Amino acid sequence: MTPKLHYISQGKTPQEHLENIQKACTSGVELVQLRLKNQSEKVVLETAEKAREITAKFQTRLIINDYYKIAAAVKADGVHLGKTDTSPTVARKELASWQIIGGTANTLGDCEALIAKKVDYIGMGPFRFTETKENLSPVLGLNGYLTIIEELKASVPIIAIGGIVADDITAIMNTGVHGIAVSGEITRNFKSIPELKKLINGGPLQEERWISEEKRK
Repeated sequence: MTPKLHYISQGKTPQEHLENIQKACTSGVELVQLRLKNQSEKVVLETAEKAREITAKFQTRLIINDYYKIAAAVKADGVHLGKTDTSPTVARKELASWQIIGGTANTLGDCEALIAKKVDYIGMGPFRFTETKENLSPVLGLNGYLTIIEELKASVPIIAIGGIVADDITAIMNTGVHGIAVSGEITRNFKSIPELKKLINGGPLQEERWISEEKRK
């Protein structure tokens, strides 16, 4: 089962990425995606090895963005491939059967192409404008998720991504997505992770409703 909350690492340096991954794991995140850009493959490998050590201690899943050969080398739990990265069918040949592959989608056609290539989950977005993406695709918003999910009718887990904050989560989950990928919101406050997990799994409102019903009995 693909975890419902993904933390996409942030940091000005590889060391900051590692420090933030450590904080996310300490706060209970279940899956971390190491997303290093504009670094040499050697630096990405070294950082991935250290990230694997951190996540292993917490039994947190580790996904490597883009570098599928590094994901294979460090025995990460999988790889996430962007729209301009290697094809999932090529990456699959390098990975073990237990390693998962995620792909980025912006349209219904993107989703269908990824499903045909047998990805394990789809990161669909962006939900709203975000400066962390270099090649910006049109923002989807709630209507975009609703339309694509209704048309897709697929069993592949859809993870919403792109500028998502805590106040967005309940509405996004109601579109039928499987989970949420968060970067900035978690980096700003790692202690928010338990609350984000609650919102993804039904939210405190649902818990409060259940408690009030119990009191009436």
